Amino acid sequence: MSHASADSPFQSLDIAILTVSDTRTLANDQSGDTLQRCLEEAGHRLTERRLVKDDIYQIRAVVSDWIARADVPVVLVTGGTGFSGRDSTPEALLPLFDKVVEGYGELFRHLSLASIGTSTIQSRAVAGLANRTLICAMPGAPRACALAWNDIIGPQLDSRHRPCNFVGELVARRDEHCASRSEGEPA
Repeated sequence: MSHASADSPFQSLDIAILTVSDTRTLANDQSGDTLQRCLEEAGHRLTERRLVKDDIYQIRAVVSDWIARADVPVVLVTGGTGFSGRDSTPEALLPLFDKVVEGYGELFRHLSLASIGTSTIQSRAVAGLANRTLICAMPGAPRACALAWNDIIGPQLDSRHRPCNFVGELVARRDEHCASRSEGEPA
């Protein structure tokens, strides 16, 4: 069983949100709003928030920009994870990953089984690490975003979460990586 350790201090992270949708705007993006509210309530900071059409190359362009930046250790992507003709978020992200976080999609589908039944198999939620940046993609429904944050992402981005979390891996390694860049060592 996992738990939070009172001995460890909370470490706030800068997080970027990308909404993938052909129909939404930032004004009516309830999923992005849900993720922003969740991360801010948890004590993290929103670095940037964008919305792009469901297009592999637009998605890759934004995420590639963020993973190249030292100030974005986490990217949350909502939308484009289903099977409709234009859903292409996994196809856009998977080639960018240095490592796939296999358990993320599995756990998301397991947890969503209770609320949507076998329709959960139509979720292609994916996560991975790219250039020391954690990228988590989830369906575009606000309820799916809340589930992903509350039950998976939020705990893994809490530096007090035990037995392990992504914060130490992301922050410490990213700081080392950025320090070596500033000292003139190759990236």
